[in-house]
Amino acid sequence: MESTSVKRKRSAKKKRSDWHVAKRLKKSNDGTDVPNRDQTPKDAWEVDSGFSECSPPTSGRTSPCPTSSLAAAAAPVVVALDCEMVGTGPGGRCSELARCSILNYHGDVLYDSYVRPCQHVTDYRTRWSGIRPHHLLDAMPFEQARNEILTILEGKVVVGHAIFNDFRVLRIPYPRHMVRDTVATHLLRALAGFPRQRRVSLKTLAAKLLDRHIQVGKMGHCSVEDALAALDLYKLVQGEWEWELQGQQMDNVEQYMQDQYWPEGGDDDDDDDPEANAF
Repeated sequence: MESTSVKRKRSAKKKRSDWHVAKRLKKSNDGTDVPNRDQTPKDAWEVDSGFSECSPPTSGRTSPCPTSSLAAAAAPVVVALDCEMVGTGPGGRCSELARCSILNYHGDVLYDSYVRPCQHVTDYRTRWSGIRPHHLLDAMPFEQARNEILTILEGKVVVGHAIFNDFRVLRIPYPRHMVRDTVATHLLRALAGFPRQRRVSLKTLAAKLLDRHIQVGKMGHCSVEDALAALDLYKLVQGEWEWELQGQQMDNVEQYMQDQYWPEGGDDDDDDDPEANAF
């Protein structure tokens, strides 16, 4: 039989072991001194986790930043453009650039310069263009002006009235989806009470919708004034216009994904592709 001293030692050792186990369990329940334990606070959004107020929501959370602000940050920059032309060649029938004005979305002038045509001017068209001979004496050469204008317009949505004429004299093939032509949209015609298919001048639309009288008198048009009028008309229907264009783009994507736009035979073409069966 075991001696009394051996039994006492064994009992004391067991008590010490039980005490250590109980202590570790207590620490574990308290969330302290446990290796590999997740130290992430209960609400990570409320601590400095590297997210700004405009960060996208994570794990189903809703960002405190309004959606409209995020959309505005991602939206392309809008500018307004208007050009004045003079006539060159026999009878002044060929239109060339003589002045170009570009405004930002707030109506501030980004660019406004007289431009020297490449050919000799035979008709200044002053009644409409506002251009007189002295305006072109020290005017900027066309190629220099065109390069500066291209730099400003790059990547921006361009607003104008009958703006295809402006791009023609600028010799710029601008992407159609980045153009907002106020002469082309039915939204402004409807707002002004005109038939859907009627072509309405900038002067008429400005008078009807902006209560603004432009292109008056015999001094000719002002490209800054006309660009601002087109910009303000765009703003009247901007939300509906952009929503409509977005819907058209979605329709184009869905149409493209239809089977009729894909080669017949499906995946059979992969048989001729050496990379298709590489794995």
